[in-house]
Amino acid sequence: MANKKTPKKKSNRQTIIIGIIALIIIVIGAYAVIRQPGSQNTNSSNPTTTPTTSPASNTNGTKVLFQTTAGNITIQLYTDKPITTANFINIVQKGWYDGTTFHRVIAGFMIQGGAISQTIPTISDEIGTNNRNLPYTIAMAKTNQPNSATSEFFINVADNGANNPDFDSTYTVFGSVISGQSVVDAIANAPVTANPSIPGEVSTPVNPVSIIKATIIP
Repeated sequence: MANKKTPKKKSNRQTIIIGIIALIIIVIGAYAVIRQPGSQNTNSSNPTTTPTTSPASNTNGTKVLFQTTAGNITIQLYTDKPITTANFINIVQKGWYDGTTFHRVIAGFMIQGGAISQTIPTISDEIGTNNRNLPYTIAMAKTNQPNSATSEFFINVADNGANNPDFDSTYTVFGSVISGQSVVDAIANAPVTANPSIPGEVSTPVNPVSIIKATIIP
């Protein structure tokens, strides 16, 4: 009888070991999930590197004017992110950004807008080799899943690629602010309160800035 019990104990020990290994794998996988503008609470107000500009070949794309309640912002889209820019231009031309707000603002990090009522299909990420979330660049917000961007975007106010690991390899940068940087700064530094959607984060503007109209300009 004693001999018959020995294999059973060995089997239980193996089961426990396998269970511990599985638990470790799950914990490591959960820790590796990339934080994103829709949910992260970590940011830095002190850029650690000197900003550089995107390659000149990328900066000759379409220009978009945001007329906002805080002033005008002009964005020039890059030419090497065709999927992202086409999606952005389509939303602008349909007028779906008109009347929306910069609903999430973190000084020294970014300002986020583009939440619209229409349903937009997800688009593919376009990271590329020159994808840099430098100050005053515009990038697509997304969930923690690849290829999940739709309409929401954010404008960086710091070198977030240097301040946040994996940032440049996660968020598609598709343009830069060529006029109205002071307006971006004003929005970023306006008073904010607790964000009800993100526990512990103070990022909801007390007086949200609205995009009155978004237009394609020459």
